[in-house]
Amino acid sequence: MSWDNNGRSGASRAVSGAFGIVVVAGLAVLVVRPELMPWRASGDTQPLAAETARPSAAPSEEVFPDRPTLREPFKGSPALRWADGAAGIETPRATAVGWMSKDEVAAALRTTKDFLVAANLDPAVIKGDKPAAALALLDPKQPDVRSDMEKSLVKATEENDPTLLFSRFSPKEVRLAGSVVKTRGRMTVEAGKGENADTVLVRTDYTFVYPVVKVRPGADEVTRTIVRRQITFALPDPAEFVVTKGKLSVHEWSSNAGNDDCDRPVDGFFHPMFDEDMAAVPDAAATGPVVDPYDRSKNLDDLPQECGTSSRT
Repeated sequence: MSWDNNGRSGASRAVSGAFGIVVVAGLAVLVVRPELMPWRASGDTQPLAAETARPSAAPSEEVFPDRPTLREPFKGSPALRWADGAAGIETPRATAVGWMSKDEVAAALRTTKDFLVAANLDPAVIKGDKPAAALALLDPKQPDVRSDMEKSLVKATEENDPTLLFSRFSPKEVRLAGSVVKTRGRMTVEAGKGENADTVLVRTDYTFVYPVVKVRPGADEVTRTIVRRQITFALPDPAEFVVTKGKLSVHEWSSNAGNDDCDRPVDGFFHPMFDEDMAAVPDAAATGPVVDPYDRSKNLDDLPQECGTSSRT
């Protein structure tokens, strides 16, 4: 696997690839940087209904959105109306699919949710700890995936970075502003086709919004990192494949991290950028295509695979 950073620093990374039951293939990257924006009061704060299908457009964008604060870290963000944490990861109604019974599908959906929660919402993992619970749900018999992630937690590289699957921030730099991560997305299950005919696929598409503040004493500026992940998990028929029943195989994935400084060496953590950071280099111009990290209407693989500019955080 490989990725390519183009231009100077951006503020997010997007990556995509596919994992077979036997082989691992391709990886691409998009890097996005936020812009300074003026602010004004937010509008509707009523919670949104659960997402049941891909939206047709991005959330509306205010010209002068509210500035986030330590007390209200989601001010000015569409995520203000999203569900809190695991409540935003709803599993669909289970039915028999492919080789799996209704009960087996229900168990697979629960395991998928458990993985997403452990990988993206566990407070200890967000603070930079090892995502042991999430790793334990991955099939050790799938070549490379779990073992590569284990290695990346010891030494992260551009080719092998734990943030590809896990949301981790350096505890020396930032902490969550509050205790809530906002979540929105959906999960579906289907029988595989063609070469995957003996496999059940669980497709997930979720965005996680992390409000953070620097750990420096007295720091009060809040910014947000927006991480969207599209991951398809495979449940191969144990009668046909060498797998561990009840564990997940990563079939394919894409991810985008809005507001993650890609100018930093890869170290296995997201590195949010703050207004004060960008004010320190006023002549640094953002370049590349503009991407809205809150836009869930597009497939991540359809985004420009190059450095760009984030329209908001």
